[in-house]
Amino acid sequence: MEAPRPAPDLAALAESLRREGVPAVLGLDLPLGVPRLYAAQRPESGFVEFLRRRAGDVSFFTVNATLETIGLEAPFYPMRGLKGMTRASHAAALGLPGAEALHRWCDSATATRPAGAPPFWTLGANQSGKAGLSAWREWLAPALAEDAPLDLWPFAGRLHGLLRAGRLALAEVYPAEALRQLGLRLRGSKRDRTARLTLAEPLREVMARLRVTPSEALTAAIADGFGADAAGEDRLDCTLGLLALIAVLDGARADFIPEDAAVRSWEGWVLGQHELPAWLTQPAGACAT
Repeated sequence: MEAPRPAPDLAALAESLRREGVPAVLGLDLPLGVPRLYAAQRPESGFVEFLRRRAGDVSFFTVNATLETIGLEAPFYPMRGLKGMTRASHAAALGLPGAEALHRWCDSATATRPAGAPPFWTLGANQSGKAGLSAWREWLAPALAEDAPLDLWPFAGRLHGLLRAGRLALAEVYPAEALRQLGLRLRGSKRDRTARLTLAEPLREVMARLRVTPSEALTAAIADGFGADAAGEDRLDCTLGLLALIAVLDGARADFIPEDAAVRSWEGWVLGQHELPAWLTQPAGACAT
């Protein structure tokens, strides 16, 4: 396993992996799917067709500055922080019943993990909308429109069934979820190098358990807390995501996909996640925290 390094051109990276002539999988820390109540208003049959049709659609990928311009064909919000801006108002502008409806099932809080960010929200530290918007617009939508040899998990089926030479499988990974899947606990913020340093020995133990041999550069990066610069947390996220991906590929963790039509056609799922939303699994009368 090599040390993380920037890949500024995702399309070029994908093509280089595909040309290796062996099955390849790319874990993406960005949303691959949209919320079910938003999807219920769409004419497409599922997320892959939806994304294919967005190729060249400039208005769809424009981040809204105000609530007045939000709509089914322009869902991303907000462009900047404004007084009184809430996710509830964002949801209402999209015709959704409340802020929770902005989330997919896999974004919702579970019994062991807080909620992730909804796909169309683009502001603050807890957001994934910018990454999704960028990757969809600049790479995935055009590639799907051109019938590129890409298969999106879980829409195209189980991960191992997508491993074919000359094609690239794409799966969503979520570092906060990967941390828990790997049995790791971060004491403090991942933005803090000191906190990242406490993961050094546990990470080495996880790699040994998964039979992963780190390169010299990765060994040094782990020992250094992934660097003192602001990108250190990104390097940690890359490492966690890849280890979680390896765990599923090697059978150390099950390739779980909920038996739910909206998940399998529109919302997608996080690779290796086994827990359903807390609100879906808690007893009647209980309160989510």
